[in-house]
Amino acid sequence: MTMTLPIIKVCFFLFFCLIGMVSSQLSSTFYAKTCPNALSTISAAVKSAVNNEARMGASLLRLHFHDCFVQGCDASVLLDDTSSFTGEKTAFPNANSIRGFDVIDTIKSKVESLCPGVVSCADILAVAARDSVVALGGPSWTVQLGRRDSTTASLSSANSDLPAPTLDLSGLISSFSNKGFTTKEMVALSGGHTIGQARCTSFRTRIYNETNIDSSFAKSLQANCPSTGGDNKLSPLDTTSPTTFDNAYFKNLQSKKGLLHSDQQLFNGGSTDSQVNSYSSDASSFKTDFANAMIKMGNLSPLTGSSGQIRANCRKTN
Repeated sequence: MTMTLPIIKVCFFLFFCLIGMVSSQLSSTFYAKTCPNALSTISAAVKSAVNNEARMGASLLRLHFHDCFVQGCDASVLLDDTSSFTGEKTAFPNANSIRGFDVIDTIKSKVESLCPGVVSCADILAVAARDSVVALGGPSWTVQLGRRDSTTASLSSANSDLPAPTLDLSGLISSFSNKGFTTKEMVALSGGHTIGQARCTSFRTRIYNETNIDSSFAKSLQANCPSTGGDNKLSPLDTTSPTTFDNAYFKNLQSKKGLLHSDQQLFNGGSTDSQVNSYSSDASSFKTDFANAMIKMGNLSPLTGSSGQIRANCRKTN
């Protein structure tokens, strides 16, 4: 007995040490010594890309989101299909829709020339998302770093786990709850639709068939999105200030000017109406909550330590 107690104490001590190691594997200073110019290099490249095309800011933010909701933040979304491997790019929510891969390629090559084999594609996605929001006037946040890249992707998970633009409120709440987000955090993250554009195919049913939509808004959209054909014609998710990260998205919802069915569901007589009202009247609280929810999203099941790899090319495994 005299030997057992110290052993038990040591085991408990080691157990809590291991828990501490797991929770502290991501760090804001992860590259401080191994690649000190990584963050400034990513920032400059994102700024250049967004200056060249404002929509790219929303595209890079969306890439990070579509990465993290499938297998966690592991850059699986960036993997190209091969003869023996099907990635996530052809999943229904991604096909002909997610973009910005060339910008990530450019950033990766710049960072590789600085510090070969050090900075992961998953971390580049996380930092680029933050820098995109900042470039369009939104909030900044401290990105935790140290993710590694997956060697696998999941087409089926991309099809099942990414929230569709056709979801009702209960479906949205469930989709985000499955990833550990509260309803309030879901509303805040939805505010990312204050930038970017959507394809006609994703809102056609809404503008022709739904009644909880401003009639003049619907008519103006119909001029650009015919009832048949024109699937890839674009309209801004935020009709008021489509290239500025602000709280206009929520004001639009109050006026029944949500572009997607899923957008307007946030303000449609349900449990999230009050949160939309709150963000509509207080831009700073929205920006704070959005930044905090983005930090939480960036922490979804990262590969760390010896798991995964640091891809030399973000489109394929080493």
